[in-house]
Amino acid sequence: QVQLVESGGSMVQAGESLRLSCAASGNAVSSSIMGWYRQPPGKQRELVATITPGGSTDYADSVKGRFTISKDTAKKTIFLQMSSLRPEDTAVYYCNARYLIEVYWGQGIQVFVSA
Repeated sequence: QVQLVESGGSMVQAGESLRLSCAASGNAVSSSIMGWYRQPPGKQRELVATITPGGSTDYADSVKGRFTISKDTAKKTIFLQMSSLRPEDTAVYYCNARYLIEVYWGQGIQVFVSA
């Protein structure tokens, strides 16, 4: 069982930056595909970014060039650096770990971006 704990959510103004962190138990960060998802109000959960054990990254088109996913394997933590935030980035952000058929989710953290 992998435990994921997000932190760093806040209320910010449009154009500002914010960094989310996700602390993972066990070897999740080094052996799993880690990612960030988000669920805007009234909408379905959507993929934001992923990072593989080897460090390859992928992003949703809506955040390319503004968000950066990274990880610190020694600290068992992944990050989501969000810049040039927009009101449409307002959502509950979830940390995710995938290893073979196992999928784990964090509890989610709120990010609110005001215009």
